[in-house]
Parts: sequence; C-alpha cells; structure tokens
Amino acid sequence: MYVAQPILWTDRGVVMLDQRRLPTEEISYTYTTYQEVAKAIREMVIRGAPAIGVAAAMGVAIGVKNSPAKSLDELRAEFPVIVDTLAKTRPTAVDLFWALDRMSRRFSELATQNSDLAKIKSAMIEEAKAVHAEKRATDENIGRFGAELMPQDGIVMTQCNAGALATAGIGTALGVIQVAVQQGKKIHVLVPETRPYLQGARLTAWELHRSNIPLTLITDNMVGHFLKTANVGAIVTGADRIAANGDTANKIGTYQIAVLAREHNVPFYIAAPVSTFDLSIPDGNHIPIEERSSAEVTQIQGIRIAPDVKAAHPAFDVTPNKYIAAIFTERGVARAPYTESLASLAAAKHSFSAV
Repeated sequence: MYVAQPILWTDRGVVMLDQRRLPTEEISYTYTTYQEVAKAIREMVIRGAPAIGVAAAMGVAIGVKNSPAKSLDELRAEFPVIVDTLAKTRPTAVDLFWALDRMSRRFSELATQNSDLAKIKSAMIEEAKAVHAEKRATDENIGRFGAELMPQDGIVMTQCNAGALATAGIGTALGVIQVAVQQGKKIHVLVPETRPYLQGARLTAWELHRSNIPLTLITDNMVGHFLKTANVGAIVTGADRIAANGDTANKIGTYQIAVLAREHNVPFYIAAPVSTFDLSIPDGNHIPIEERSSAEVTQIQGIRIAPDVKAAHPAFDVTPNKYIAAIFTERGVARAPYTESLASLAAAKHSFSAV
C-alpha cells in the first residue's frame, strides 16, 4: 500500500509536498516561518481538513521555535499573532481551529509552569509531532470501522481527495477503501474529477494508482449516469466540518452526489475524525463556506479555459444529515439521530463499535 507523505516536521523546518503540482511533478518545500506555513495552507500547497490541522499545529510550533522573543512575556505577546495568522487561512475546515485551540492550550499550560523558553519551544514541537502521530492512528481506526460497511466485491464512489494527501495519515475516505482492500475485499473505485481544482483527477486517482487499487476516473457530470448504470455499492467521502445534527460540509459537488445516491438507493457514508465535529453549531446553515478565486474556475493551472467573465467558486457545499447513512470516526460509527450519536462519540475517550 502506497501512503503519500504530505507534511513532515524536520530540524530544518516544516516540509510539505506541493499538491498543486501533482500528478506531473513531486516537489517539496521547506518552510521555516509561521507566515510561510500560513501562506502554504491558504494557497493549497497542503489541503484536506486533517492535514490542514497538522500544518497549523506545525505552523504554531515553528513560530514559537523561531521566535525572536527574549523573555516569556515577549513570547506571550507574540503567540496570539502567530495563531491569528494561521486562523485566517481557511474558514471552513474545523480541524484548523481544533489544532490551533490545542496548541494554544498547551502553550498556556507551559507558560504557567515555567519561564524557560528552550523548554517551552521543545514542548511545543513535541505537541505538534503528537498531533501528526494521532492523526495517523485516527485514520487507521476510521479505516477499520468503515471497511466493515464496504461491499465485499463491488464499486465504491468517492469525491474530492480524502486520502493520505488530505490527512497526513492513510486517509479517511480512502483509508476506508485501503483497509477494505487489505482485508481482501475486491473494490473498484469511481473517482469524479472534482472541478474546479481537480482533486479527484489529480490527487485521488494518483494515490489509488500508486496503491494498485483499480479505479475509473469520471467527469463530475457523469455521476448520475454511473449511479444509475454501474451498480455502485457505496459512496464514501471525507468532511471538513460536521454540525451537531450531522449536516456535513465537504468539497463542492458532494451534496449533489448524496441526493443522487438517495434516488438510486446507494448508501452514502462520511469518514471523518471527531476533530471535524463542530457541536457548537446546530446545523449546516451555520457552516461558513469559503469562496475561492474565480480564476480557479476560468483557468486550469494558469491556462484560460473560459472568457474573462464572472465565475462562482464556493469551495464547499453542505449535505443534509437525511442523506447520510452513517459517519465513520475513529471512535465508532455514528447513525441517526446524529444529535445523539455525535455527542456520544465526542464524549467518548476510547474506540468502540457503533452508537
């Protein structure tokens, strides 16, 4: 099984694989300031909610590590600037804010315990590394829970890229597929291209191909046709934010796939870590939707494909909970009513089978 490494902590800095250049080029960059990490997140060098969370944690750590502060008071004053800079990069993915909150709590603990800057810097680096390690373990658990509901021999559809590139582990949605294949299930994956950024065509197809998992790449407007004709056994996607009632934000195009899945009696699943839950909001109407540049619609990698006209680019849409058969997490499988099952999983501390 091939597992991409989108982000690594090194002594030199935070190393990221530039996902904008895939699949034709595999180029990595080393970032040594939190401003550079923030720019990489904003410009989608790294993307995918869990991976953004890892990048944010490492961004905080590199900011603290390389801070010019000479005293704890100076570092305390600089720390909110570091966090705020990273917080302003991508508004929809709640993992970003989860990671920043966690790093902020750890900094507060350390600053209360002692004033040794070297110890604080070292501990913040270890916290960022722990976030990364935990994301890897989380993906493995999500994969095991989700694999149980994949067909033994059949076709599975996904959307966007929720693989290793998106999580810094084995992936959420693709992790489910990877584990199912490891268990001996014979799965063929239908991969919509995911316009306008083409994460399906460029990234998901690349990961599956590297792992020798059979796939067929389709255009986004072929989804209905294949759900009608291809005997699809399941659909599994990732998520960027899940509201308290189970409404789920994911890459634009997910909502229409879920609606079509209901029409054709295909179970539609979400695979996402508990850190993606936002139980502070009652439903998907409260999820902020990032509006990206219209140039990403009218151009592909700088090549114009449309005239210079107004183009909409909401980066995400929200799938209402009524279309979701189950949500796979590292702590178990949530089912309707989601207000109860998600709250139960959020409160749990250990993995279990289902709620």
